[in-house]
Amino acid sequence: MGVYHSGERTVQERAGLLDHADFSSAAIKSEIPDIARGFLAEQPMLVIGATDAHGDVWASLLTGEPGFVTATGPAGLAVTTTPAAGDPLHDTLAAPAHLGMIAIEPATRRRMRMNGRSRPTPDGGLDIALDQIYANCPKYIQKRQPSHVADQPATPRHSHELGAEQLEFIAATDTFFIATADAGGNADASHRGGNPGFLQALGPTRLRWPDYVGNAMFGTLGNIELNPRAGLLLPDWSTGTLLQLTGTATVDWNPDHTDGLPGAQRVVEFTIDRVVQTEHASPLRWSAPQYSRFNPPAPQLVQGAPA
Repeated sequence: MGVYHSGERTVQERAGLLDHADFSSAAIKSEIPDIARGFLAEQPMLVIGATDAHGDVWASLLTGEPGFVTATGPAGLAVTTTPAAGDPLHDTLAAPAHLGMIAIEPATRRRMRMNGRSRPTPDGGLDIALDQIYANCPKYIQKRQPSHVADQPATPRHSHELGAEQLEFIAATDTFFIATADAGGNADASHRGGNPGFLQALGPTRLRWPDYVGNAMFGTLGNIELNPRAGLLLPDWSTGTLLQLTGTATVDWNPDHTDGLPGAQRVVEFTIDRVVQTEHASPLRWSAPQYSRFNPPAPQLVQGAPA
């Protein structure tokens, strides 16, 4: 199917899901559906992904009052803000860039993925020409209700590995976002969710997570097939702190390695190159989660992983 690139087709074939992927391809549009226009206009946050000048892929978060994301034409999007100074994508989006996006509404478990090309506007926003727009199913999204607090000064902290508090945070997380890009730099941003413990630290520079049943498009794994660079965004829903990681991802297809990982079809391993943590980066605060009924049980702790 023309909507998929070679990496996606390779992964779909390896998974034995070519027919399922062909069926799912009907959901991928080149113009914004009317229902999506209303959905986007209601959102206070937008997860984005792009590649920086060094070839590193990062995921980040844009926030604003509902209406800060609006459809401007059949395949046009306007966003009234850009990443703050100090964000890994601040400089990248100060110039034209390939941009992946996911608008997600935890309160209703709805999400919309969009990929395209952005350019900065004189008023400090982004104009985005979309190539692909499609909704995803609500699986693995934890239900949360939002509230707002006043903006607070945010200063990023940089490192090359995870500290003890960050490892504890990862052990408790139930949601993260992953940005990837194909060989041509076309970016994608996606969501991963599960019960606490589904994202595991194998050490201060290595993570792994189970890849659960999805829509068979394999946008993320297809990109990794062609380009292992990836970025993770882990939001602290209660404080607004953001943890951003960039590194490389690999997909382990050995079925023996899914032992102890309920629901895993495959395993993804991530090697960290750089860590950016920004306290109170988001003005959004969220209620305690109502976990998705689709979440498999939490995995067993792997040998050698931090307790």
